[in-house]
Amino acid sequence: MRRQRTAAGILLAVGALFTGGLLNPAAANATTPEPASGPSAAARTASAAEQHEARIFWTAERMRSATPLDLLLTRTAAKRLKTPEPGGPSTVVEPTAAPASFPQAGGPWTGSGDVVTTSGRVFFTFQGRTASCTGNAVTSQNASTVITAGHCVKYQGSWHTNWVFVPAYANGSAPYGQWTASRTLTTPQWEASEDMNYDIGAAVVAPLNGQKLTSVVGAQGLQFNGGYNKQMYSFGFPAASPYDGTKLIYCSGNSSKDFLLTQDHGLGCNMTGGSSGGPWFTGFSEATGTGLQVSVNSFGYVFLPNTMFGPYFGDVAKALYDKAQAA
Repeated sequence: MRRQRTAAGILLAVGALFTGGLLNPAAANATTPEPASGPSAAARTASAAEQHEARIFWTAERMRSATPLDLLLTRTAAKRLKTPEPGGPSTVVEPTAAPASFPQAGGPWTGSGDVVTTSGRVFFTFQGRTASCTGNAVTSQNASTVITAGHCVKYQGSWHTNWVFVPAYANGSAPYGQWTASRTLTTPQWEASEDMNYDIGAAVVAPLNGQKLTSVVGAQGLQFNGGYNKQMYSFGFPAASPYDGTKLIYCSGNSSKDFLLTQDHGLGCNMTGGSSGGPWFTGFSEATGTGLQVSVNSFGYVFLPNTMFGPYFGDVAKALYDKAQAA
C-alpha cells in the first residue's frame, strides 16, 4: 500500500530545489522507478488568449523581480511548520569563477557553445505570484520542446500560468525572445503525488515571429536509461544568494546514486533557488557546449549541503518526452 504524504516531512535546503520545502519518505518512494504504464503524461493546454497575456506580461522589470519558486516554497513551508528557514552562510559555498573546470562546485559559465542558447530562465505565475526556474531546449519532432522540473510546471495541485521560456537570459534582456508555452506537461507520478523520483516537466512553446524554438537557439540531445555514476555537468540560473539570476551557472563532477530516499542522481553543487529544472548532461563537451541531457536540477537534503539531486531519466521520462515532442 502506498504511504501518504504527511505535514511532517524532511526539510530540504539546496538550491535548485524545494529550498525549505517538504519531502516525505513516501513521496520520495525509495523503490526502483516504475516502467512507463498507463497515461504517458499529465498536461495543461494554454488558450490563445492565455498565450497572448503571457507575451505581454513579462516585462524586463517583472523578470528581474521574479522570485525563485524555491524561495516561495520555503516561505510556504516555514509558515505551515512554524519553524525558521534552514540554511545560512555556513551552508553556502561561494561561487568560483573558473570555466573549463572539473570538478566544479558552482561558478559562472564563461565558455561558449550551444548550452549558452539552449539553456534559459523559465518565468511563470504561481498562485498569483511571479516565480522563476530554469529550462533547456531539446531535440524534438516539433522543434519546440523544453525540458524542466515537474515543480516548474505544476505544484500543490496548481498548474503554473503565464509560462515563458527565455533562452540565454541576461539580466532582464531576452536576446532570443520570450517563448510562450502552448502546453505544459509532467509525469503521471508527479501529477498524482509529487513523487520526487519523477520531478520532470516539459513545455511545448508556440512559434515566435514565424520561427520554431530550436531553429533559432539550437537543441541538446537526450539519453534515457543510461545508468548511474557518470561524469556530469549541470546548468541553471540560480537567483537566490549568493547568486542573482543574471548569469548561467554550472557545476561538474562525478555523479552518484542517492543512497537515502530516491533513485535520483546526486552531484556536488552549490546552486541555489531558481536553478530548478536546469539540465544535467553526460558526455558534455566544454568546447562545443553540447551533451546528452539525462536529468534536471530537482532537490537537496538540508543535512547534506552543497549536494544536488536530479531524477533518473528512464522509461517514464521517455514517455513524457515523446508526448511533448509529438504535441
